[in-house]
Formats: sequence, C-alpha cells, structure tokens
Amino acid sequence: MHGQLAAGVPQAEIVREVALFGAQNRDGWGVGLTILTALANILPVLPEEEAYLALFHGARRVAADCDGEAPRRERAPLGSRPDPAALKRWLRRWTNVRHREAAERTLLTAIAAGFSPAELADALFAAETERAFADTGHSLDFINKAFECLDLVGWQHAAALLPTVVGQMVAARGAEESTAWRQPVDLVALCEESTSELADLFAAGRGSRDWSGHAALAQELLGDDPARIVDALKEAIRAGAAPADLGQSLAYAAALRVARFGNANEHADWETAHHVFTYANAVHQMLTRIGTANIDTHVTAVRGVLHGAMALYLARYLNVPPARIPGDGGEQLDDLPADPETIGAALLDAFDRQRQVDLAARLVARHLTLGHSPQALIATLAHAVLREDAGFHAYQMLEAGVRQFGAWGDTDEGRHILIAVARYLAAHSPTERASLQTADIARRLMRGGELHEEAVGSAARRQSKSA
Repeated sequence: MHGQLAAGVPQAEIVREVALFGAQNRDGWGVGLTILTALANILPVLPEEEAYLALFHGARRVAADCDGEAPRRERAPLGSRPDPAALKRWLRRWTNVRHREAAERTLLTAIAAGFSPAELADALFAAETERAFADTGHSLDFINKAFECLDLVGWQHAAALLPTVVGQMVAARGAEESTAWRQPVDLVALCEESTSELADLFAAGRGSRDWSGHAALAQELLGDDPARIVDALKEAIRAGAAPADLGQSLAYAAALRVARFGNANEHADWETAHHVFTYANAVHQMLTRIGTANIDTHVTAVRGVLHGAMALYLARYLNVPPARIPGDGGEQLDDLPADPETIGAALLDAFDRQRQVDLAARLVARHLTLGHSPQALIATLAHAVLREDAGFHAYQMLEAGVRQFGAWGDTDEGRHILIAVARYLAAHSPTERASLQTADIARRLMRGGELHEEAVGSAARRQSKSA
C-alpha cells in the first residue's frame, strides 16, 4: 500500500483495485468492502499519513474477508428485456421468496438494460424494505455502501459490484419476526397501513417544496407513541417534505439517541443505538440518490423511513435518563482548553483512557462552540479511529457521522452529530493498536529499503572516486 502511494498511484485507483478484488474473490458483499468504502468516502478530509492508514485498514479487511473463501460465481442477465416496472416487481418477489439466483439475474438484467443509478437504487431499496429493519439495518447499509463504492470506482463496474449485495438481502431476517415489533403494539401493521397512504400524501404535498422542518420532525420522531410518530411523518409529507427530507430528520433523531445515550446502560447497548443511526443514514443517502422524479413510483422505498422510525422508537429506553449534550443553552465549557491544537490533543488523550465518554463529548462541543474548524475536528476523530484495532461499527459510525454533519453543516444539529460520534468512539477506545503497529512496520520497511538502496549507491560512488 505504501509502495503504491509512493509510486504515485492515485488513491482512487487503489480503492478500485481492492474493491474489485473483494467482489471477485468472495461470494457476496462483506464487512471489508463496507469498511473500504466508508474510509474511501472520508479520504478527502485526511492528511497523507492518515490516508495511508485508511487504505491500509480497508485493504486489510477486504483481504481478511476473502481469505479461504470461494470466488464469486458469475451469473448472466435474463435473455429478455422486460420493462422497468416488471423488473422492480420481480426483484421484490424474488426477495420475498428468498430466491437468490433469480434476484441476482433480475438485477443484472436491469443493469444491462441501462437502468440509471437512481432507478437501480429505487428497485433495490423497494426490495430490501420488503422486510422491516432487515438484519438490524445491516442489509440496507451494505446496499447503500455498494452504491457509494460505485460512485468511487466508476459505474462501469456495476455488474461486478452491485449483485454482491443480493445474497444477504434475500437471506436477511426481518424485524417483523421479532416479538418486540408485534407486541404490545403491532408496529409492522402500523407501517404497512401507513405505506398504503403514501402516494396520496405525497400528492397532497407536491405543491409545497420549501419545507424546512427537519429538526422539529426529528424531535417528534423521538417520541414514545408510535402512532403519533407516524402521524408526524404524514403531516410532514402533507406540508411538502420530500423523501430525502424525511431521511435527514430520521438520521438526526437517531444521532440524538447516541448523543444522549445514558452511561447507566450496558455497554452492549451502544450497538442498538448505533444500528439505528447507521440504518437511518443509509435511508437518507438512498432516498437522496433516488430523488423526487416520478415520486409515485418511489413510495415503496419510503417504507424504510417508517421502519427506521419504529426502530428508533424501540430504542427509546437508551435515553432514560438521557445524557446531557454539552454546549447547549449557551454553555461555554470554560474549564476546557481554548486553542484547537490543545483541544485536539486533549481529545486524543481522552481516547487513550477508558470511561472518558463525557469528556470526549465536552471537548468536541468546546471545539465547535468556539468556532474552530470542523474539518480539523473530523480529522482528529478519524485519527482516533485509524490508530485503533477498530471494530466494523466504529468505521460505520465515523463515516455516517461525517455524512450527516455534511448535511447539517456547522450548526447545533451538526454539533450534536459529531458529539454522538465522539461518545461512541470513546466508549470503544482504547484497543491494543496491533494493526497500527503492523502498518507502521510496513511503512518503515518500505522506507528502509529506499534508504538502503541510497546507501549502496553512495558507497559505490565513493569506491569509484578512491580508485
């Protein structure tokens, strides 16, 4: 990896090679490809040394996924070319009956027919949401990451990359099989009933496109009455909210669940809050990709917002009592350092020690409330992740947080999102950092080789002169 970068190979080319290797040498999309894509998404905000670590971690995890695995078996598109509506309907049908071969060939047919990225996103999102919150959100997140990977490596590779997500999609277990989604309130039935009303609701709100109630809707989504939560979504649609607007509100509400995660909860409960946030981010990104054109054909995809809202509702116990978000109400946090370099060093020091969740949150709030660069803070958070033996979820959390901060910008909402990221990362730090040591050894060996060659050349020149 260091050798390629030193040789001037573009980062995008390295990502492309690793992604295609992962798609060809494993029968299905894996955690490694998700990590690779997540880290590639944040490469533009990373300095050179951090970019090397990001590519190292991404390539290492893809290689680990492929180790000992059978290569992917190629499948062919259908011989016929049905219309787009039929292909979308078939994909939903094959997903429902868990027929992977038929689903993959249907998707390949759509790709061969020249479906646009938005049309492919709509078809896959509609099929994936045949099951509610499938595989605790991982199924949709993998699909979204496959689309983002194609944005990075080029859509000419769609037939190689996109079908790799189908295996998990058709095999995923939906939340409708869970008792918590059926009792004491049947949340699945509530979502299905509301889905049938979506077309009329979007038609009613079509005349208004200046809706800006994202933050207010997010607060409604954090309520404790599922029927009222659904009613709030319906009212937002009537008022002119587009599907992507709903996704943005859902993702912000899910970030607040993490930001307010109570320290009295069990440590494993962090993952419950994390799953909802990364799922909501995937919903937002997919709905943004689909857009608002031909909205009548996209209503099935908006089911993902309803599913996410119900998952958020079921995680409400994580905020009882809620942790306080630092920096709200004009709080200045004057007991903390003021200059950005000292704040960054203190934040990394907090990540060096266990149980520093609240301190990490306060330092992030201090940095942002003083008006310091958000990009510098994001780079510090990325460094904190890249030096650890981070788990899959830490990479997801970082990248989703950066995405959502990008949607809100340097606002109170954006601050809350980065506080959520910092609190989650602090709860999972430090680790042994064995991977960092491996990366550092590889880098020093590569540099040592160059120095050795230089030393040999100098010695030869000295011998020539003495002769």
